[in-house]
Amino acid sequence: MRTSLNMLAVLLLGSLPAYAQGSAQQAGQAAAAGRAAQLAIEAGSPKLAVTEEILPLRIPGHTLGETEGVTRNKAGHLFVYSRTGWGGSSRGGTAARLFEFDQTNKYVKEWLPDSYGASFAHAVRADAQGNIWVVDEGSNTVQKVDPTGMVKMVLGRKPESIDWWEEFVERGGKDTNIHPDGNMGTFNRPTDVAWDADGNIFVSDGYVNSRVVKISRDGVWQKSFGTYGTGDGQMKIPHGIAVHDERVYVADRNNSRIQVFDLNLNFQKYITGVGQPWSVQVTPKYIYSGDGTGKIYRLDHDGKLLGWAQTSLGQGQTGCLIHSLHAEGDNVLYKGACSLWNVEKITFKE
Repeated sequence: MRTSLNMLAVLLLGSLPAYAQGSAQQAGQAAAAGRAAQLAIEAGSPKLAVTEEILPLRIPGHTLGETEGVTRNKAGHLFVYSRTGWGGSSRGGTAARLFEFDQTNKYVKEWLPDSYGASFAHAVRADAQGNIWVVDEGSNTVQKVDPTGMVKMVLGRKPESIDWWEEFVERGGKDTNIHPDGNMGTFNRPTDVAWDADGNIFVSDGYVNSRVVKISRDGVWQKSFGTYGTGDGQMKIPHGIAVHDERVYVADRNNSRIQVFDLNLNFQKYITGVGQPWSVQVTPKYIYSGDGTGKIYRLDHDGKLLGWAQTSLGQGQTGCLIHSLHAEGDNVLYKGACSLWNVEKITFKE
């Protein structure tokens, strides 16, 4: 089987133009070098002991799907934004449902049923006032929902099927800029949301746009930072975000770094040595970064690696084992994944 796969790779590579072959080879070499460097960092760092508990989440008449977003509110209730439902992930799809469970993991209710903004789940967060914020990658929106279930704010706007049809079918247009700089007022596949102490909103945006956006608490767009790329001032899939004290932490996933800003989005520094950060959380003592391989890295607030833990193995998957983290104190994390259909509670042993 391995020989057949190798032959297939050779045939595919040989069918590419020479410049594309060189580019693919260079990318492969760079990725291999990056993995080797990361393994060397881990070899010189403590491997931390953790306990893993798969939560027994059950929904009457339904099955939980991919657990893209997880968070807990102050009452200890767990919210899961799951890629599940009858529809697909394309425009008009409904592959997203938001479920609430109580402190005992008992199902409470579904939030935002039949929502126009629920298209392709990515993240959910609870703020200090008890509001639930839903980040939907498919509808290009971030929705603020109050504790009663009322939608109080919608940031961004859902792309309409008729717009795509008119541009690409009726007029025959081609989307040649696959990574635009982004406009104020709209997202393009956003990924996560966080807030500062004054209620200002920070959004990582995202798979097409490559930036972080600051929005005032009343929804006025103020500033953005980042374009697509690997250099300074650039990002490559900003996939998660957290705010702690006077700093904003952005998981610049495909650049294998966390970018740190002040609250006005002035760049401060990079944090590296954490694999590819899919999600970042900050507690009073630590920074936690989660990689899709299931590895969780613990750092101090200066970005120094204190150790790492391996999670989520033995469940039939090897990738996308971490999609979202929620930190509850210094030693407990809740983890959602896009290949595992569950939520795990991760407890670090001290």
